[in-house]
Amino acid sequence: MGQDFSDASSRSSFDDDDDDPEAALNPHGDDDDDTDNVAPLRLRRLPPRGEQDASSAVLLPGDGTIMSVYMMMHRIRRLVIAAIDDIYTLDELRAPHMDRQVVRPLVDRLYNPQDPAIVYCLVANRVQFLRPRSSEALHQGVHESRAILCELVATRILRRFREDHPGRPGLLLLANILVSGFDPCDAAPESVRSRRPQWAIQKRGGHERKLTALELAIISESKMLIKSPACQLVVDAVYKGVVVYTPLSFVDFLPDHYKHHPVSLYEPRRAPILNHHRLIVPQIRNAIELLHFAILLLLYMLTVAHYGLGADMEGLRLYETLFNVFAAGWVLEQFAAVVEHGWEVHAQNLWSFLDLTFVAIYGAYGFVRAVELLLFDDAYYALPVLCTAAPVLLTRIAFTLMPDNIVFIALHAMMRDFTRLTFIAVWCFAGFVVGLLFLARTSGEDSLNAGVTWATITKWLLWIWFGLDGTGIERSADFHLILGPTLIITFAFLGNTLFLTILVAILTNTFSKIISNEAAEIQFRRAVLTFQGVKSDAIFSYPPPFNMAALMILLPIKFLVGPLAFHRINVAAIRALNAPVLLLIGLWERRRVWARRAKSSRFRYWRYFAGLSPHGDIQAVFSSEPPPEIVDALEKMDALHDLATVDRELAAHSPKDLRAPPASAVRRRRTSNSSSIRRFEV
Repeated sequence: MGQDFSDASSRSSFDDDDDDPEAALNPHGDDDDDTDNVAPLRLRRLPPRGEQDASSAVLLPGDGTIMSVYMMMHRIRRLVIAAIDDIYTLDELRAPHMDRQVVRPLVDRLYNPQDPAIVYCLVANRVQFLRPRSSEALHQGVHESRAILCELVATRILRRFREDHPGRPGLLLLANILVSGFDPCDAAPESVRSRRPQWAIQKRGGHERKLTALELAIISESKMLIKSPACQLVVDAVYKGVVVYTPLSFVDFLPDHYKHHPVSLYEPRRAPILNHHRLIVPQIRNAIELLHFAILLLLYMLTVAHYGLGADMEGLRLYETLFNVFAAGWVLEQFAAVVEHGWEVHAQNLWSFLDLTFVAIYGAYGFVRAVELLLFDDAYYALPVLCTAAPVLLTRIAFTLMPDNIVFIALHAMMRDFTRLTFIAVWCFAGFVVGLLFLARTSGEDSLNAGVTWATITKWLLWIWFGLDGTGIERSADFHLILGPTLIITFAFLGNTLFLTILVAILTNTFSKIISNEAAEIQFRRAVLTFQGVKSDAIFSYPPPFNMAALMILLPIKFLVGPLAFHRINVAAIRALNAPVLLLIGLWERRRVWARRAKSSRFRYWRYFAGLSPHGDIQAVFSSEPPPEIVDALEKMDALHDLATVDRELAAHSPKDLRAPPASAVRRRRTSNSSSIRRFEV
């Protein structure tokens, strides 16, 4: 059953293939790409979703039904709205009675081993329930409970997929569930399709307007779903490059969508030695981006250091030119990364606010430097602006080297709350500056009117805010004998007492929430880093500053030649520029496979010395699976399908005074086959 299901699960990625099963491995058949990089899995052809009618379902062998994405989304919405009509928390929904009455019936009703779009439809409904709507403000709490229920049911269904389908076919299936693209308007009525936003969309061979379940989980911050073992198995496989696929994006700077590689398992021995697709593997991509940032930091240090010396003007111009060229390419790469998946996803990255700050500083430096070159000859008024980027760049190195550090994760969330609250405080406290300025102009002393400006008043208030100086309090009577001290003292109470107390309380609450859910936060950030690492735009295959040259040269060529010719030109240019890196990656991946084989052969002889350990006999017993006759004899004595096991989620919420777990906290094993409990490692 597991093999048939994994084959059926691939239909969303292989809809455009021919009837030949081998066409799934090479959709276009040209020889300028890696055509033998997937595991030899034969995939059963199923009818594409787009060819189904909205009012009917496609019946498959095994009495399974595939429903269109549009119908499934509305079906889930109706069921969830009917099941939840009050406010519930996650712990309450996990309680045994709620699990027995609400969660498990929904899981049993929605789970279809032939349909991989169920998780996508559940997460899409969660996104819709979490969307704030002013017309339904009174029901927002109920909508949040329904969103939690959608995530909980999606987590259970994904876990059931993993339990029913182990091994490599199961990994391929889970990957299709989480990273294959689905069209929410699949088989929708024409009236719905006509209401879709009609902005310009780049053609991607029928894969336009598609989203993945993992992207929706990141947008809706479905941390319970992302931290589940099934999701982490796929995330880890995508991060290491075991699972490869063509990512979906909205807009590309340098689009090359002649080929669309479906979700597949990578085989280094069958891939070409210069496989340019390995440049978008998140693990490799992060190392390349770290190298690019290290070069940027080195050029920045050389430029600022020569500016500080002040004598070597020729060296300063040389390093400044190199820095400007490389930094412009790096900024283009960051801007393309924001456009790739949108700011909402990019903002989940830990160092996104640092990159945005550096881009702002570099833009200000570039503007001032351009004015200098136009009006002056040897002036360097812009370089002091560039010096202010040092704290940002050095801090960004720490964030990049330790992306899984819980302190940096908490700092990222706290910085967002701090920025929002500081903006509100500055906006509100600006009224005190205006009030004191008008008060000085109307009823202040003549000496005060002559020497006090809005900048002076702002400085006095800032010193009071930070507790550095009391000049503003001493001069408050000069504004007005009564109203001046009243405004200044009121500001001191609101700024030093109320604002700081609220700020500390909010940041403490944010930090405590993150620490209490540390594992989920780390896994969520890892999923974000993995999802952002897989790039669709060809511009990312060109290192800075060659990406600017590629944009200026190859983009006009795209409008002059056909898709196949442009694809071959693009691939040839990428392989030529990245030949040393691609060769190193290919040799390293092959050596890793050979080393694993050699290690297994060495341990084959080493196991004979296991008896030297006092525990060697115990290790020998459990080192391999028992023979089939032993398994059959054990199955006759104890049938696994009749054995009940306690669910950890529900057992944690069971009453403490019960000696046995309640019936709702127990689930039956859905298989008695020993293959269902075999271990699988990526």
